Amino acid sequence: MADLTGTLCRCWRLTCSDGRVFAFTDHDARLSFDGADFSPSDAMTARALEQTTGLSVDNSEAIGALSAAGLTEEDILAGRFDSAAVEIWQVNWSDLSDRRLSFRGTLGEIERAGGAFKAELRGLTEQLNRPVGRLYQKQCAARFGDATCGMNADIYAVDVVVSRIEGAMIEVTAGTAPAEHYAFGTLRVLDGAASGQVVHVRGDRAADGARSLTLWDSVRGLAIGDRVKLIAGCDKRAATCREKFGNMLNFRGFPHLPTEDWVTAYPSGGAS
Repeated sequence: MADLTGTLCRCWRLTCSDGRVFAFTDHDARLSFDGADFSPSDAMTARALEQTTGLSVDNSEAIGALSAAGLTEEDILAGRFDSAAVEIWQVNWSDLSDRRLSFRGTLGEIERAGGAFKAELRGLTEQLNRPVGRLYQKQCAARFGDATCGMNADIYAVDVVVSRIEGAMIEVTAGTAPAEHYAFGTLRVLDGAASGQVVHVRGDRAADGARSLTLWDSVRGLAIGDRVKLIAGCDKRAATCREKFGNMLNFRGFPHLPTEDWVTAYPSGGAS
């Protein structure tokens, strides 16, 4: 790009996993290019972008105001912006063909406070930090219901209605599953203000036709009468895979690995 100090602006485009696209610019008029309309907004800014050659991870932070750019706290809590694709352009607003893509990556950890948010921007080389290959451990490495697990999670799911809420503890109209059946499982909100939010279940007690669930975190916006989907939990142990799900052929752990005591053991001179 030429020296465009007086006509240079920045354009942002966020693409969520559900397909929704948010596009805005710090220019004072709407700009359109690359199949998107960038609306004027000062809701998002970025700190200095750290970019390096080689395979080092490019990163920065995006800071902005909630709702001003269509970003709401409810959507963030529901995880709708988790790993959203991000593109940042430097654009000559007097000649839109004169533009440069300065960053492409994903949103990382998002913090919320006082009607604003701060999100980590992760470059494309962040993907290289992901572990590849098998991890040798006693517990199963698969996620319940994924391709390596091979189980159909929907078979072990039930839709219930919330009848009581006390912080991270909720009570639902229980199914017929035994106690602790949904411990280590997931809860997805199906309707209401919290629709779409997914949380993990820490504990599950069933008694007198009701089921009491302890969640790892409270669900903001959840109300009595909302429908939720419960998916059975798996604690990754071989016994659970065999007895609860009958899926031992697909168990992705190594239950017979020797313990650390066995590995560090040595012969004793006094043994007979």
